Amino acid sequence: MKTLIIIPSRLSATRLPGKPLLKINGLSIISHVFKKAEEANIGEVVVATEDQEIMDDVKSNGGQAILTEKQHKTGTDRIYEALQKLKKNIDLIMNLQGDEPLMNIEDIRNLNNQMIKNQSQLGTLASKIKDKKLYKNDNIVKVNTKEQLDDQNFPEAINFSRKISEDGKNIYHHLGIYCFKQETLKDFVSYNQSSNEIRDRLEQLRALDNNIRINVALAKSSPIGVDTKEDFLAIKKIMDYKS
Repeated sequence: MKTLIIIPSRLSATRLPGKPLLKINGLSIISHVFKKAEEANIGEVVVATEDQEIMDDVKSNGGQAILTEKQHKTGTDRIYEALQKLKKNIDLIMNLQGDEPLMNIEDIRNLNNQMIKNQSQLGTLASKIKDKKLYKNDNIVKVNTKEQLDDQNFPEAINFSRKISEDGKNIYHHLGIYCFKQETLKDFVSYNQSSNEIRDRLEQLRALDNNIRINVALAKSSPIGVDTKEDFLAIKKIMDYKS
């Protein structure tokens, strides 16, 4: 099966405008992400953006990028437009977050392998919650699975939530990476945003609300996403140290 990684990215983030082009070790965040995706070596990598500046940056650093319309409400809607424009014969489309330069390559490969092995409609990643404070943190999305996650299985998600009791069974930290079968992606974007999706600001609820099954693979780590200036400084410190 052939996989295409598409990374949606835009400058107009609410909490940290311009974050894709913030630099760490002389390279923009979005360019760090596409280079990490290329290292996973599971397929071609393309950045989908509404901003010429992001497109220019990615191309100047050796990556592929494509311009999309500005009106998309979610990253998944954006990657579907990019897929249509690219006109590629692809089986799986992976939606990788453009603000997570510390994403584990092995986790990307594992999700891709689980999708191929299980022939799932839609897959995602989650990691174990080690700090109980995260249960009450609205910025940390949690997923509840039918079975306990381990290194080998790929259980179905029951629900996703920003607030959840730590007393529940099989609760994990959801990572915003998705892998779609091409037909599933086409179905997903054809549906209107669901009331649950709009209320909780979680696009994956659109899938569950329309009876699209989401399977979950266990991630080895929980990468920090760049949502605030504090996040950026924390990641910059880690990456500066590693270099």
